[in-house]
Amino acid sequence: MRIAMVGAGYVGLVSGACFSDFGHHIICVDSDADKITKLNQGEIPIHEPGLAALVASNIKQGRLKFVSDMKSAIETAEVVFIAVGTPSRRGDGHADLSYVYAATREIAAFLPEGAVVVTKSTVPVGTGDEVERIIREEKPDSVFAVVSNPEFLREGAAIRDFKHPDRIVIGTNDPRARGVMAEVYRPLHLNASPILYTDRRTAELTKYAANAFLATKVAFINEIADLAEKVGANVQEVARGIGLDNRIGLKFLHAGPGYGGSCFPKDTLALIKTGQDNESPLRIVETVVAVNDQRKRAMARKVAGAFGGNIRGKSIAILGVTFKPDTDDMRDAPSIPLITALQDMGADVRAFDPVGMEEAKKVFTDVTFCDSAYECATGAHALVIVTEWSQFRALDLKELSSIMACSVIVDLRNVYSPEEVQREGFLYRGVGRPSDVAY
Repeated sequence: MRIAMVGAGYVGLVSGACFSDFGHHIICVDSDADKITKLNQGEIPIHEPGLAALVASNIKQGRLKFVSDMKSAIETAEVVFIAVGTPSRRGDGHADLSYVYAATREIAAFLPEGAVVVTKSTVPVGTGDEVERIIREEKPDSVFAVVSNPEFLREGAAIRDFKHPDRIVIGTNDPRARGVMAEVYRPLHLNASPILYTDRRTAELTKYAANAFLATKVAFINEIADLAEKVGANVQEVARGIGLDNRIGLKFLHAGPGYGGSCFPKDTLALIKTGQDNESPLRIVETVVAVNDQRKRAMARKVAGAFGGNIRGKSIAILGVTFKPDTDDMRDAPSIPLITALQDMGADVRAFDPVGMEEAKKVFTDVTFCDSAYECATGAHALVIVTEWSQFRALDLKELSSIMACSVIVDLRNVYSPEEVQREGFLYRGVGRPSDVAY
């Protein structure tokens, strides 16, 4: 099929590359001409495992190309995906739909007769209705359909998620559009991926409900971790004890410094606003957001607690600044409030991340960026594991002990066994585990 992907950001780029790998002919269009030039040269603007090779392969085979001219991308397309950003609107938390509506107006000018327009961007309930209205205003007598097809991609595992999805949600009541979407996803029928056909508004709400529920699991286990520390229990064993119940499941029950990233923070806020606008407040989701915000700020106090509450003049080494491993995404990363609070407490902060350093430099000031975990730890009074990158899971504890000013590890991801670390003479602080005495 001939498919246009409007937006060459994270969702558009991954989706376009994967669709082209299925054999479809994809044109990705983006208003950023410099980005388009780099993409056609094989330069990928984001870190996502396997994406560079997938893009290069499909460019070479002529199934994937990138343009900055909307007309050339749209005029022969059978399906047009909208995959532009919907960040939180400054000041009120609503989803900013200005990019979606601007893209829709451009699409409307060149949309071929019979084409199907698909919102893959995460959008509030009713956005598809407005997209349809905008196109109908431009082309009152045209035949077209507007479909909701939300994405469920995890950064760091997006290609696998796209090619082996838990489900594909398609929102439309138009039989012809349903047939077109079935053809778009036909290659996934071989994987027996379940396709849920529903109405457009239900599909839009499904995406927000999914992310809000996962965020709730994260906030819940973090609160249980706090209680576990107070009563001398182990939150990891609690999580396993409840997660083995099939009704609950083990995923997203890992205690840590709180959720971040491009989806959970903005989507929970947008869902809350939708509830308020429709006089149906979502009290649980409101609490989840509040708990998560407080959680991030509390992590600096956990670090300071290893020194009796005073870290003024102390050197603190931060391992991992991105919101999760296998991405360079810094959006709403827990490292941001953590580092800011540590600096406010008078600490000198050093940091290392395997791929997120360039993005981190745009966010932080007065942070010393290092070239390795060991350089970061040299002379530090405490080593704080913030992002659970694989290379941080087997650090040489003997070497760390010899190069650090104080043998203190604050493990915000529970990567290490407390007994293992303590055998090497370290004071160890994890999350949701009984605390050691102050250093």
